[in-house]
Amino acid sequence: MFQHFINSMVHLITNTFFRRIDVVGDEKIPADGPVIFAGNHPNALMDGWLLTARCGRWPLHFIANSKLWKYPLLGRMLDASGAVPVYRKEDHDGQVDNSGAFNRLYGVIEAGNCIGVFPEGISHTESQLVKLKTGTARIALSVAARGKVTVTIIPCGLNYIHRDRFRSQVLIEFGEPIVIDEAWIEKFIADERGAVLELTNYLANSLKAVTLNAPDWSTLRFIQTARRLYKPATAHLTPSTYVELNRRFVETWEKSGHEPEMVAFRKEIEDYQSRLEALGLKDYQMRQKISVGKAFRRLMGRSLLAMMMLPVAIPGLLLHLPVGWIAAVVGERFSYETDDVATLKVFAAVAILPMLYLVAAFFIGNWFGLAWGIFAVVVFAISFSTSLWLIEAQATLLASMVSLLRRTRLRAEIDDLRTIRTRLVVTVRQLADKFADPDRPRIFTHDELARSEDDDEKN
Repeated sequence: MFQHFINSMVHLITNTFFRRIDVVGDEKIPADGPVIFAGNHPNALMDGWLLTARCGRWPLHFIANSKLWKYPLLGRMLDASGAVPVYRKEDHDGQVDNSGAFNRLYGVIEAGNCIGVFPEGISHTESQLVKLKTGTARIALSVAARGKVTVTIIPCGLNYIHRDRFRSQVLIEFGEPIVIDEAWIEKFIADERGAVLELTNYLANSLKAVTLNAPDWSTLRFIQTARRLYKPATAHLTPSTYVELNRRFVETWEKSGHEPEMVAFRKEIEDYQSRLEALGLKDYQMRQKISVGKAFRRLMGRSLLAMMMLPVAIPGLLLHLPVGWIAAVVGERFSYETDDVATLKVFAAVAILPMLYLVAAFFIGNWFGLAWGIFAVVVFAISFSTSLWLIEAQATLLASMVSLLRRTRLRAEIDDLRTIRTRLVVTVRQLADKFADPDRPRIFTHDELARSEDDDEKN
C-alpha cells in the first residue's frame, strides 16, 4: 500500500517539476520478466524518480548509496520503495561487504522483478559519461549464470534540457535490450573477469547511443548554438529531436572538427554568441525582423490573457510562491554538489506543501466547517496549476518586453548581428552537407531548410 503511495508521489513530483517529459523506446521494455534498467546519472535522486515514473514496470528496486540512509526520513522512503543499499569502498576506507546486498538483488531478479542502477557509480555534472563501474555487469552475469531466469539489461538515457530548472524538459530514451543469453553465460563461466569487462564496455557503448556526450562544456555550448542556427525557423523541436540533433552535431564535430573550415566556423560561432551575450539577447530573437507595433500587439494580447487568468491563480500564487522561494533557496544554498540542486528543491517543496495544505484546511474548516476545508484544498490545487501557467507566461512576457526595448534602442548593432546570423545559417548547412554521414536519413529535408530561408527573407 505504502509502495503505491510512493509511486503516486513520484509521478506527481516529476510531472510537476518538469513541464514536458518525452519517452522514446519504451516499446523495447519487456512486459514481464526481470529487467535491469541501467541509466546515466546526471541529476541525483531525480534520475531514479524519472525512471520509476516512466519505465512502465513496478516495483523498481534501486541500488542506492548507503550514505543516503543517514537521513532518517529519506531512508524510510527508500526502504518503502524497495531500494537496496550498497557500500562504496571510497566511503569506507576500502573495507566493505556487499554480499548481503547482492544476495538481495539476486532474489529480486529471480522473482521476476526489476532493479534500477546507475553504472557510473556517482551522480555527476560532466558533459559526457564517466567510466562505468563493473557492478551492473557482474550482477547481470552472476544471476543469469544461476540458471533460474533470463536477465535483460535496458540502457536508459536521461537527457535534461535544463537539469535543475523548475518546469523544464527532459527526454528519457530506452536503448536496445541486452539479453544475457547462453553466449554471455558461457563467456562468464570461462573467464569471469573478462566477461564482466566486456559486458561493461558493451553497456557503455549502449548508453552513449541514448545520451548526449561532448568532450567538454565549451564544445557542447558551441554545438547547441550551431544546432539552433541549422534548425528551420518553423520547426518546433521535441526533446527527442533536440537531443538527436545535438548528438549528430557532436558526432560530426568529433569526426571533422580538425578541418580548417570547421575550426574557423567554431570561432565565428563563439564570437557571435559573445556579442549576443554582451547585449543580453538570445539567438532566437535574431531570426526575423518584427516591427515594434507588431511586437507590442502580441505583448498586449498575452497580457490580457494573463489578466483574465489572474483571479483564478491568485490563491495559488499567494500560497505557493513562498514555498517555491524557500525550495529554491534550499536547493541553491544547501547542495554540496551541483547535481543535487533539483533533488533538494523537490524535497523542500514536498516537506512544506503538505503541512501548508493541512494548516490551511484546518483553519478554513474550523471557521466555516469541514466541507469548506476540503473544498479549499481542492481549490488550492486547481489554483496551483493555473499559477504555474501564469508564472511561465509572465516570465515569457518579461523577456519579450526586455527584448522589445533593446531592439528599439540598439537597432544598428542588432541589424549587424542579424546579417551575421544569416551568413552563419548558410555556412552551418553547407558544412552539414559536406561532413555529415550521407547514409543517415536527414532530420530536416533540403526543402524544409530552403523554405525556412525564404520565410526569414520575407520577414
